[in-house]
Amino acid sequence: MRAIVVPEFGARPEPADMPKPAPGPGQVQIELEAAGVNPFDKRIIDGFLKDRMPHDFPMIPGVDGAGSISAVGAGVHDFQVGERVVGKFLIPPVGHGTFAEFIVVPVDSAIAKVPDEVTAIQAAALPTAGITALDLVHAAKLGKNQTVLVVGAAGGVGSYLVQLAALAGGHVIATARPDDTDRMIRLGAAEVVNYGRMTVTDSPTHAEASELSVADSVRITVPGGIDVLFDLVSPPTGFAGNLSVVRDGGVAFTTVGSADDAATAARGITGGNFQSSGGAAELRELLRHVGNGDLVVPIDATPPLEAAPDVIGASGARGKTVLVI
Repeated sequence: MRAIVVPEFGARPEPADMPKPAPGPGQVQIELEAAGVNPFDKRIIDGFLKDRMPHDFPMIPGVDGAGSISAVGAGVHDFQVGERVVGKFLIPPVGHGTFAEFIVVPVDSAIAKVPDEVTAIQAAALPTAGITALDLVHAAKLGKNQTVLVVGAAGGVGSYLVQLAALAGGHVIATARPDDTDRMIRLGAAEVVNYGRMTVTDSPTHAEASELSVADSVRITVPGGIDVLFDLVSPPTGFAGNLSVVRDGGVAFTTVGSADDAATAARGITGGNFQSSGGAAELRELLRHVGNGDLVVPIDATPPLEAAPDVIGASGARGKTVLVI
């Protein structure tokens, strides 16, 4: 089968022919149509999990994938050949991922049936980013009329998070580049803070241009502080600055490990460093939202499988990149 492989940690991915995997007992074989690309794929290739999980080489990367059941192993009754499915597959040993024509996974993994209203490309863009966003909304116990700041709103997780926070009834403030403002509003943001936004402070004799931070921009419209902060991109210093606009007793999460637990606890702020743990149930919830038209899948690019070496680890995407297999 066609696949993208990595011969060793840190190596550049490359196309290769690999053996087609066969399902064993309790497993299903999926013929993949599309595979979602995530920043985490590059981290896995670079060895982020080398001391935590076993790996097989040549390693096929890729965690998210959608396609159809092409074979089932002994004892499998919940899935039938021909059914459309999508899943989040980070299964030891790492190295048998979704950047290939076929994958074999256990039936008790994070796998869900895809409704007719959802395409394979939409489905493949959901698992990692969508589940992370949904887990954040659930963890924050987000309710109606809460003010929510999403820092890093333009990417895959952020694009879902803006929508899910708005669906939960939140007043969403999104950060984005100026030319992405309209898209953020369409996704449900009530306000958009532009990176690099400039203001002029003047006196009768003097005018000076200066750059407002995200926190300073938010204070202009929400002087009393926000209820919830979701920061998907900031390093510790940036997160600390954004934390300053969260009201005492509020909620603040970072997905990149930037929280100082002592600093949040001192102000009664809950949350901190966040790691998603959602699975099949959350994936089914997301698929229902997409099927009902309540959740837009933010697709930025759909290159072919062979283009994977050029798009894995690429930055600046506005939404999700999905490899077409």
